[in-house]
This record gives sequence, C-alpha cells and structure tokens, in this order.
Amino acid sequence: MDNQFSKFLDIYLDIWRESSLKDLKKLISRDYKAREIIGGDIFDFGYEESLNGWEQGFSFAKENNAQWNINVISILPLRENETMAILSATLIIQGKSIETANLFFQTFKKDSINDWKLVRSYIEAGIPFISANSVLFNKGK
Repeated sequence: MDNQFSKFLDIYLDIWRESSLKDLKKLISRDYKAREIIGGDIFDFGYEESLNGWEQGFSFAKENNAQWNINVISILPLRENETMAILSATLIIQGKSIETANLFFQTFKKDSINDWKLVRSYIEAGIPFISANSVLFNKGK
C-alpha cells in the first residue's frame, strides 16, 4: 500500500474516531457521490447530504459518550492516485457494542494539489455487527 495513503487513512480514521466534522469536511471532495442501502432501500446523495449525515452520527456519538469501533477490512488500489478502503464501523456505548454496523466501501483520490479526498462511497447500513465483523475472519479463505 502507498505509504502516503496509509498515513492519510490513519489521519482520516483518527478524525472519524474524534467525531470532528470540522476536520472531516476538509477530507471530502465537493464532488463527492454516495449510495447508501438501509433496510433494502437505496439512497443516493452528495457532499451536503453527507455532511448532514456525519453531523448526525457525530452528535449521537458525543451525546451518548460513545466510541467508534472502526475496522479496516481491506485496502485496494484502483488506479493511479485512487484507492478504496473497505471499513466496518459501529459504536461502543457504555462498554457495549451496538448490535448493528455499517460497511463502507470508500474511494479516495488525489486532488489537483496532491491531497487525498473522499470522492465516492457505497454504504451498507444497519447490518448485524457479527456479520460485519465476520468479514475480517474470512480473509484468505
């Protein structure tokens, strides 16, 4: 994996774990596009809607004094200057993981000034946490 991308991903995940919308905004492309599946329903959205979603998630985490449990499942170089990170994320509230997780397929691309930006996402939301975590144990099988 590209060492520069690895460093970027660590920063991105730290910002997520800190629930810092102000810092996360800087890492999302204004041309961002996403598709989220919730209970079989499909929602397509862009930059502004994503910021609203992050704000709601971060507010919930802060209000409940929760911690993010984010796992990197895989990193896939797609093309030159474009990499996908497959992540699972859930919240831990009062020491207990909630029962669902979201599975993120997030594509990052270098912009015109050579900074990594989140440009696309495909998200499976509200899947059973055990199912999301089991992907980690199926590597190489």
